[in-house]
Order: sequence, then C-alpha cells, then structure tokens
Amino acid sequence: MDTPEAGAGRAAPSGLVLVHPDGSSFRFDPGALCLELLPTGGPGRLAYFEVLHGPEDLVRWADQSRLPGGLGLAVDPVEVADARRLRDALWRLAEAHVSALPSAPDDLATVNDAAAHQPLTARLTAEGAREWAPGASGTGLLSTVARDAVELFTGPYAHRIRTCGADDCRLLFVDTSRPGRRRWCSMERCGNRHKVRAHRARLTTAD
Repeated sequence: MDTPEAGAGRAAPSGLVLVHPDGSSFRFDPGALCLELLPTGGPGRLAYFEVLHGPEDLVRWADQSRLPGGLGLAVDPVEVADARRLRDALWRLAEAHVSALPSAPDDLATVNDAAAHQPLTARLTAEGAREWAPGASGTGLLSTVARDAVELFTGPYAHRIRTCGADDCRLLFVDTSRPGRRRWCSMERCGNRHKVRAHRARLTTAD
C-alpha cells in the first residue's frame, strides 16, 4: 500500500505517482476515478497510510487525480471526514466485489448518499473551451467520485475490477485493456518484483 506523492501532476503518462514508506516510487493507474481515492489511506490496517488530514490534502488529491485541472476547489474539514468515510466504504465494497461477497448495507448507503449530492459541473465557454463551473466544493467532488463508483460497479468493466496479483499488495484497479490480462498494480513495481523472484527461483533450481 502506498500514498500519492505530493506535487505529482497529471502530466503524461497517466496515473498517480505513489510513494512507498520505503522511499521507492512508481506510477499507478487504477483505471477509474473512484479507485484513485483508495491509496490515500483506508480502513483497519490501511489507516497507517492516511494522507487526508486536512482540506489541503483533499485539494491536492483532486489535483493529482484524472479530473481535468482548474477546479478551484474549496474544501472544509467536514468534507475531509466525509472523503475518508467514502474512501473506506469504497475499499470494502471493491474488495467484497472482487471476492464475490455481499456488499455491506452501510457502505452502499455511504456511496449512495454521496452520489445524491450535486456533482462537479463542467461547462462550455464562448471560445469553445471546457471549464469547471464556479463553486466546486468537497461535497461536489465526492459526489462525482461516488457516481463514478456507481458507473464502475454496474458497468461493462465491473467484472474486471481486480486486486494486484502480488501477495503483499492490496491495490485495486480496473483492467480496461483490450486483452484484459492485467495482473499487477504496476509492472514497474509488483510486476518487476515478480519477474525478479521468478528469475531467482529458476537460477536456484538450475544449481
């Protein structure tokens, strides 16, 4: 489990830059906005990785996410607590989904309550450009995230929500690739570590 790197932007290639407590970093693209919220912390033991402590942290996450820039987001402490509550619910719902287990009613209620609010609104300018409507709030941000989760869990890629194949990694992603064979959160980290272990195992067997 890792945390978003402070100052990481949305420049190509896409995805979040995550920093592990051991100091290593790698790029991770979970494939959906709602899943991008998960690496900011989580329930239970995942609370160790908490980074959403104040309004500035949620603003920073929004800036690092796949949402277009220019939000001018205003967030208050209550909305930060709401963000943590929504994130924890999404963790449990996603892991239950992957394991084909029933969704907890309280977690469903948390997502649905967030989605019921007015989401962030985009609009067209006279110059033909796209911009965010004024008044972007933390509540609007969370509504947008929750609505993305509803679309993901009920959409054509719902069966492709997966947990990273590494035994020591819980990161979740949706495989949107055409072949549908994505196994790792990141080939740069878990995929490469698997290849290194497999190579060492072959060398040991050959000795």
